[in-house]
Amino acid sequence: MESLEEALLAARACRLCESSLPLPPRPVLRAATSARIVLIGQAPGLRVHETGIPWNDASGDRLREWLEMDRQLFYDETKIAIIPMGFCYPGKGKSGDLPPRPECAPHWHPRLRAALPQVRLALLIGSYAQAYYLKGSRSNSLTETVKNFKQFLPDYFPLVHPSPRNKLWLKKNPWFEREILPALRKKVRAALAA
Repeated sequence: MESLEEALLAARACRLCESSLPLPPRPVLRAATSARIVLIGQAPGLRVHETGIPWNDASGDRLREWLEMDRQLFYDETKIAIIPMGFCYPGKGKSGDLPPRPECAPHWHPRLRAALPQVRLALLIGSYAQAYYLKGSRSNSLTETVKNFKQFLPDYFPLVHPSPRNKLWLKKNPWFEREILPALRKKVRAALAA
């Protein structure tokens, strides 16, 4: 069986979709075999691509606020693995960044997830992660999937993406902060304590 170190080394050297990327590949992910939580988001934005630090942007600031987690814990890969659906910056679209490249998750996630035996909880951040991991069990809309998070526990916790572009969604759905965030924080604390 492939070790996590071998899988990470191979993933960081990946050039699978190089011809479709606007910039040279720079896979951004992190993990350790002891990680208890895995964050599965979309794909790095331009700032993350430039710095090589996942969630190093306004979305990451909001996500850390939701998790009540400081940067030190958030970036402690011995506790938190960060494996997005796409490892490289996909480029700009009409209304934000393009979707994660479709080749990435099917090629890399099974290998990486198999090498993370201690993971107790996967946060599925946004519709791409939910579509891939929840397949037919998710609701017809992201809102309903997030609202019905309990049906995906104990393995998965679906979340809306913390992008500043989702301010309107958060305003229209006050139940998210009132009901979902306390449950999320409780599950995250439990997974880290396990």
